[in-house]
Amino acid sequence: MPDANVENLRAMLAVYSTQTIQALSEAWRRGEVDPALLALFDPEVTYEDYDLPDHAGEVFHGLQGVLEATETWSEPYEEITNELQRIVGSGDCLVAIHRFRARARYTGIEFDQPSAYVYTFRDGKIVRIQGYWDPQEALAAAGLVE
Repeated sequence: MPDANVENLRAMLAVYSTQTIQALSEAWRRGEVDPALLALFDPEVTYEDYDLPDHAGEVFHGLQGVLEATETWSEPYEEITNELQRIVGSGDCLVAIHRFRARARYTGIEFDQPSAYVYTFRDGKIVRIQGYWDPQEALAAAGLVE
């Protein structure tokens, strides 16, 4: 039987992989994001970064906080994609491993590296997101070391 949290996370991340982060953020701000996507988040969701740029160590609260974190994170870049590679885990703790590609807005420096997010679910909704550059650190934090 498929894991509902895995399927919901995969559906949410499919939206991210079909648009640039900036385009999705702008659509979210205009209220044009599919309500089914927003329904996957608990209203009290928290977003934390441990070593991603611009807000390492900060905690953002609620849907507005997730939007703010996304905008802060994407601001230095002219273009960003964060392509899903795979999802590890099952049940209420999942790790999404991505390929992060970006070009810096002012310097033109290009990035191509892995990134990962630990997603914690409660009652089918995302209650916590933690961002990492190193997928192995994310897997270890989730207790899913491969």
